[in-house]
Amino acid sequence: MRIAVTGSIATDHLMVFPGRFTDQLIEGQLDRVSLSFLADRLEVRRGGVGANIAFGLARLGLRPVLVGAAGADFAEYDSSLRTVGVDTSAVRISEGLHTARFVCTTDTDQNQIATFYAGAMAEARLIDLPEIRRTVGGLDLVLVGADDPQAMLRHTTAAHDLDIDVAADPSQQLARLSTQQTKRLVDGARWLFTNEYEAALLQERTGWSESAVLQRVGVWIVTRGADGVSVLSSAAPRLDVPAVASEAIADPTGVGDAFRAGFLAGVAWEQPYKRAAQLGCALATVVLESIGTQEYKLLPADLVTRLDRAYGRTAARDLEPLLAAVS
Repeated sequence: MRIAVTGSIATDHLMVFPGRFTDQLIEGQLDRVSLSFLADRLEVRRGGVGANIAFGLARLGLRPVLVGAAGADFAEYDSSLRTVGVDTSAVRISEGLHTARFVCTTDTDQNQIATFYAGAMAEARLIDLPEIRRTVGGLDLVLVGADDPQAMLRHTTAAHDLDIDVAADPSQQLARLSTQQTKRLVDGARWLFTNEYEAALLQERTGWSESAVLQRVGVWIVTRGADGVSVLSSAAPRLDVPAVASEAIADPTGVGDAFRAGFLAGVAWEQPYKRAAQLGCALATVVLESIGTQEYKLLPADLVTRLDRAYGRTAARDLEPLLAAVS
């Protein structure tokens, strides 16, 4: 399966605040907040949801096509992605803007406050998906991830027009999308990814109930953090998959992207949704135990052990031969 991953390409500036954000909030003063947090650690890492998901797919042995926009400062990042197997030929390089920046502070409760600067991402709307399909020799699936909103709408329309399966993953951009934009991104998707908060926001934004959403998409995958993931469909009973436990949490940034990579790899390998979700949860925990979204070590034996402990020997045995390509 040839997967195109559209979405942001960014540099992450990750900081850790050795306290709790909620302790700094004063009741009755929330309408004029002015806070400063003294962080005791800074990590500068490569990220962006599109690049993170493509990286995860490549580490699992697939060769995804990354579709997004970056700045002239992308050369070193580009080289690192190509080294692991990501096809970056479809990345647009801006002549005047820097690659996007994600600045995020995490407190001791794993709450996060983040700011995103779009930069070159604004030029993603100029990318022509039909031309990319011709250049790479065909596409079987297009994941539409958080990106410039006009690019997300353009890629969604193009994929539907080309009769290519769409995985809708609006995530952080739901907060700025209009009702009509949200409906256009979701309606007709074969897969829809959200977390629990985004699921509620999507229903509020569209006015659709859960059943109404399921009438418009094939499968709705809702991630629930430590409570795992739910796979919803109008054609099958609800499937709840528990998370893979971790005792060494390092940084939650990129965990959702890792789940998507694992899930889509399972889909590409024609695994049932239960196995795909289990693989996604295992990869998510690997990333949870790492600092940075693309710094994790990925070993077949480690993934198989995690699957075995969390879901039993049958699950591990089903996925073990498919993980042989992990590098």
